[in-house]
Amino acid sequence: MPAFGPGTVALSLGLCLCAGQLIAASPAAAASTTAVTPVAASSAAAKVTPKLAATTSTRNLKWGSTLKVTAKVIDPATGKVAKGTVRLQGYSNGAWRNLDSGKVGSKAVTLTAKPKSTLYVRTVFTGSGYNQKVTSKVKVKVVASGAKILAEAKKHKGALYKYGASGPKRFDCSGFTKYVYKKAAGKKLPHKANSQQKYGKSVAKKNKKVGDLIIFRNGSYGYHAGIYAGNGYMYDSPSTGKRVGKHKIWSKNYVVKRLVA
Repeated sequence: MPAFGPGTVALSLGLCLCAGQLIAASPAAAASTTAVTPVAASSAAAKVTPKLAATTSTRNLKWGSTLKVTAKVIDPATGKVAKGTVRLQGYSNGAWRNLDSGKVGSKAVTLTAKPKSTLYVRTVFTGSGYNQKVTSKVKVKVVASGAKILAEAKKHKGALYKYGASGPKRFDCSGFTKYVYKKAAGKKLPHKANSQQKYGKSVAKKNKKVGDLIIFRNGSYGYHAGIYAGNGYMYDSPSTGKRVGKHKIWSKNYVVKRLVA
């Protein structure tokens, strides 16, 4: 039987014999030399790309009207509605800007906007666990309307009458209508009420709408012009010493002309 010295016993116990003393070996030295491979961290679950469909109410929008865009987002893995946020964006001045936003729950979401000029629109979806989804851009043409004509007419309330003037500070009656239609709708009218009655589509008095051109007549001769404001009123530049404003239609001898939709 072989003899075992103190050193042999010490080493077998994971101890060191130094200068006649037994000293415990360091944990690293006493540990097994077998390499231990760390457990790799689990990767994040892959995000799902949803299906985003958007419907635009119109591509030819009357100025002042509301554009509606309805969006529906589906999770292709479940076939159910994907929850998150949809933003309606419009492209103008070289950048996309948010026009409206809404949460998608169990139904489609309807977003709205009132653009003042022609632009491109798109919808963007973002949601937890989903990749961002963007629809193709759609061009929406904003066309002049009676509301736009009236809005421009209102801007000049208080401007003093001046014979022969057609703006932008002073107006006579036909100079006022000429300026407003050109500014708001790009329509060119002559500077004379009698000549203006030859433009646009003739409309029955009972069917007149906001923004229509009103020409007062003496017989068949047009002598005064205004812009219909609704409820029997119009915006006009009346006469010397008076100002542009909203005035009652005082005569029944007039014709109605429609220059915008």
